[in-house]
Amino acid sequence: MRTGVEIELRAPAGSDRQALADVLAARSGGAVRRSFHTDSEPSAVPGVGVFRHLSPAFDVVDGRGRPLARLVDDVTIEADLVPVPGRRDLPGHRGWYRVLCDDPRLLRLVERHVDPQASLADVLRPVADLFGTTLDVFPGAARVNDATGASIAVAMALPPGRERPCEIVTPPLERAHARTLENLLAPARDLGFTVPHEAAVHVHVDGVPFRRPESFANLVRLFAHWREPLWEALGTNPACRRLAPLPDALVDLVEQDRPATPDAWAQLQRDARAVGLTKYADVNLTQLVAARPVRDTVEVRVLPCSIDGHDVVRRARLVERLLLCCLDARPVPRPDADAAHDAAGALDALAGGHPAVAR
Repeated sequence: MRTGVEIELRAPAGSDRQALADVLAARSGGAVRRSFHTDSEPSAVPGVGVFRHLSPAFDVVDGRGRPLARLVDDVTIEADLVPVPGRRDLPGHRGWYRVLCDDPRLLRLVERHVDPQASLADVLRPVADLFGTTLDVFPGAARVNDATGASIAVAMALPPGRERPCEIVTPPLERAHARTLENLLAPARDLGFTVPHEAAVHVHVDGVPFRRPESFANLVRLFAHWREPLWEALGTNPACRRLAPLPDALVDLVEQDRPATPDAWAQLQRDARAVGLTKYADVNLTQLVAARPVRDTVEVRVLPCSIDGHDVVRRARLVERLLLCCLDARPVPRPDADAAHDAAGALDALAGGHPAVAR
């Protein structure tokens, strides 16, 4: 299986994700391209549930222009980002900022028109021109409102410490997985990067093989019925945020008898969307059932984090074997009593006959 990997790290105090990007580019004879990463966080503003934002991201390419990795913020990483005692960390490390907006459609429009290389004071100027209004600039912030005074977007200096989270996002890997990850992680270790308290590894695999009622049902059965053995065998980080079991309504849905009609999968997709799936579960199935998937993958989110590529691949091999067994037309069985005493052995038996291809 082609596999994309996301590894959440933390830069040492005083450093940041750009420092790692620069080293990776130098070692490969490549370059770093600054861009924006889109994320969201709860809002403290009354009446606004969520703020979407753009934050500094760094795309690393090798000497031939091929993508090596993308280094981005991860808002779930919060522990140990406070300033070092005795040192006054100010907002806006390196002049970095975030662009905030309360409407995802507006934020996509903003991102299309702004330059990630621009300064905080100038980044929203094209947005002001687009809406035929003025740009308001303040110390450490800039704002664009429309002609009625309604907020379009705000740029604010990056909070102290938010430069330190560094999620390494790889392109899809087809071979030499451990060596490729080590080429990214060894420089991170050399620079003093560490594993954050809340960190995880996320693994993405191609979604196409799972767009069948039988395969999709088996994915649900695996991550619903085998949740405890999976956490035990993989060593899932209990401090990892945004993990959750799949909805009970989805588990019930895949057990319903369905006629094998040409539109059976399309109907299952529609029904699955109606149960309230989110990406913040042990496995992210939202792209399988989306009418217009943004990323055509299944995302497994329960692997613990490691800064060692061989350790990451060792756990990913078990996940891959289990995903392959979901492609079998036979339903994935429920765990028996022995799984509580030997989770790794039970999962290995479940995945029997499916050797992993990750290396």
